[in-house]
Amino acid sequence: PCLSAQKLGLVEAPAEPLSADQWELVKDRSVQQGDSAQPCAICREEFRLQSQVLLSCSHVFHRVCLQAFERFSGQKSCPMCRKQQYETRVIHDGACLYRGKCAARIQACWRGYIVRKWYRHLRKTVPPRDAALRRTFFEDKLRELNDRLVQSCNTDVEEFLSGIDASVVSSRRVLCQLDSQHASGLPKEEWEKIQAKAFQRDTHDCPICLTPLCGPSLGEAGLAPRTAVLLSCSHLFHLACLEAFELFCLEEEPGCPLCRSPYQKRVL
Repeated sequence: PCLSAQKLGLVEAPAEPLSADQWELVKDRSVQQGDSAQPCAICREEFRLQSQVLLSCSHVFHRVCLQAFERFSGQKSCPMCRKQQYETRVIHDGACLYRGKCAARIQACWRGYIVRKWYRHLRKTVPPRDAALRRTFFEDKLRELNDRLVQSCNTDVEEFLSGIDASVVSSRRVLCQLDSQHASGLPKEEWEKIQAKAFQRDTHDCPICLTPLCGPSLGEAGLAPRTAVLLSCSHLFHLACLEAFELFCLEEEPGCPLCRSPYQKRVL
C-alpha cells in the first residue's frame, strides 16, 4: 500500500519489483561483465562454493559480505554503483565456474600423469638413437637383469652369518662339555708337563694386566707378590686377573683369554 505522501507526490514511490524477464536481462548483463568469474568486490576473494547474491544493478557479491556491508554502513546501497533500494536474488554461477575449474585441473593432472607414465615406459622399452645414450640404455638393462637375478637367489647375508654364529656357539658348547668330562681330573704328571711347557715359553707378564707375574723386582719395590695360576692350556695369569675375567665373561663356561679353549686351572 502506498503512503499518503507518496499519493500526493511528495515522496517518490518505491519501484515495482522486477519481473522474471527483467531478472534474466540483469543476469545476462552480469554474465557478459564476468562478475562471477572475478573476485568479490568487498572481500576480494573468489566465490568458489559460497553463496553469492545478484543485485538488480547486475553486480554480484558474497551474500555474507553484502549483509555485513549493509549492517556496518547503515544504508542499503550497492557497494559498486551506489544504487539505492536494490533487489537481490541468490545465484550459483560462481560455484558452477569453480566446479568447472576444479574439473579442468583434475583432468590436466590426470592427463599429465598418463603422459609421464607413457613416456617413462617408452624410455624403458625403446632404445635411443644416440650412440652414448644407447650404450647407457643397454647398461641399465643389463644392470636391471643382474639385480633381478641376484634378488631371485636366497642371499640373506645377515641370516647366513647368524647361522654361522649359532653353529660356532653350539660347537663350542659341545667341546666345553667334552673337555669338562675328560679333563676334569688331570694327573700330576700332566700338570708337570703343562708347567714345563709354560716355562719354555718364558712368559714374564700377565697377558690380562700386562704386569710381571712374579719376580725380585716386586719384592724390592715393597709390594706383595701376586699369586699366579696355571691353566691346562699352558698359559699363565694372575689369579685375581683370571677371576675378574671369569666374572665379567658373558659365556657360561669361559675359555682361555688367549686361546679361547676350555681349561682347568692350578694355583702356583
